[in-house]
Amino acid sequence: MATLTLESQPPVVRWPYVGLSLLAIGVMIAAIVSHDRWFLNFVHVICGVMWTGIDLFMGFIVGPILKRIDITARREVIVRLVPKTLFLMPTLAIITGTSGWYLAKQLGYFDLAWPDFGWVAAALTLVTLMTIQGTGYLLPTNLLVCLELRKPNPDTEKISRMMRSFFFAVACQGTMQVLTIVIMAKFVSGI
Repeated sequence: MATLTLESQPPVVRWPYVGLSLLAIGVMIAAIVSHDRWFLNFVHVICGVMWTGIDLFMGFIVGPILKRIDITARREVIVRLVPKTLFLMPTLAIITGTSGWYLAKQLGYFDLAWPDFGWVAAALTLVTLMTIQGTGYLLPTNLLVCLELRKPNPDTEKISRMMRSFFFAVACQGTMQVLTIVIMAKFVSGI
């Protein structure tokens, strides 16, 4: 694998990915306005599976590997990985949460009495926390690290400072994803 030079690095923002994200959000809007439960459920499940799968893979497989490899190899991976996930992960989070909200409304989950409503409240809390953490902390940190690594002489101390709590946050995100799967299994099997 050739080492990236500043001139050979792919752009961080890839406009075709922006277009694909907008298209995916358009599909979600179509599912919501169609009032077709199958379509809305499909959008929710496929985006939820992708969001959860990518989060768990990144958090428990890729993250620990990157943490242990030298900065040169880490740089090569991150400057290629971040542009691919920059719009993907927020789009999946937004679609999963939004379509889940409308699906729960369609299925009458907001009208459940306590303690059954506790499952709904837990799901809403987790998806809100994961979306805020992902878009408010994980994504900006990834982007800042990527931008620093794209420099001819990246500041490794600055990167280390940014990454200190990052891996803990990723583990928390993965744990919340697993808890969400437990809750979704409860919904599917009946509350």
